[in-house]
Amino acid sequence: MNANVTLSDAAAKRISEIVQAEAGKQALRVSVEGGGCSGFSYKFDLADAPQDDDVVVANGDAKVLIDSLSLVYMAGSEIDFVDNLLGQSFQIKNPNAVASCGCGTSFSI
Repeated sequence: MNANVTLSDAAAKRISEIVQAEAGKQALRVSVEGGGCSGFSYKFDLADAPQDDDVVVANGDAKVLIDSLSLVYMAGSEIDFVDNLLGQSFQIKNPNAVASCGCGTSFSI
């Protein structure tokens, strides 16, 4: 089950570049934590292997790991990578979020 979380081509390309540059790392881990200016925030880490309760979302050879608790808050989301005048960042396009902060890493449901 992946709760229909998808990984954009731009995010997949960037994840592949990052993982190749980091010895022993295989995937990007995305988790949801309490806190942030809107109630919940996304956390991004590199991971060497999936945990027992992780769901793996893949696009080509790029993989994102999401734990089962975080997946509940991310159902239907798209993980994207944006490179614009404001900078480069991973962004989660979450249809469940009713509000988010300007930086795009905090949201409320």
